[in-house]
Amino acid sequence: MPPPAVMAVVGLLMWVAARAFPQADFQLPARGPLASAIALIGLAIAIVAVFQFHRAGTTPNPMKPGKSATVVVSGVYRYSRNPMYVGDLLILAGWALWLANAAAFLGLPLFVAYLDRFQIAAEERALQARFGAAYDAYRAAVRRWL
Repeated sequence: MPPPAVMAVVGLLMWVAARAFPQADFQLPARGPLASAIALIGLAIAIVAVFQFHRAGTTPNPMKPGKSATVVVSGVYRYSRNPMYVGDLLILAGWALWLANAAAFLGLPLFVAYLDRFQIAAEERALQARFGAAYDAYRAAVRRWL
């Protein structure tokens, strides 16, 4: 499943959880601006990461890691091997704050666990097979998420 679809499904599950457990609602001053700021930071990180892939002449399509032309190691990729997913996670964190419900936050570790198991592991195998020692060195130097 493409990561944006995973993000949408998790976002929907977060909304369902918030509606199913209204007793987990909480009050947060300036909830809207804070939630929006976190989500916008996530969106900005994801957009910058995609542009860096395009600038490097490689595909940002996570469903086709074997078509990668290079390992991008600069910019936001110096801090995370998966800044697009970090951006998605921040968007979901903003959504959880917007929902103002503690149960909604359960979607965040669900998103991370799903991507780690079903998306990132496969991407890393493909990149290691394609780039070998160069990818191994990058993997040793930069964390998967942050």
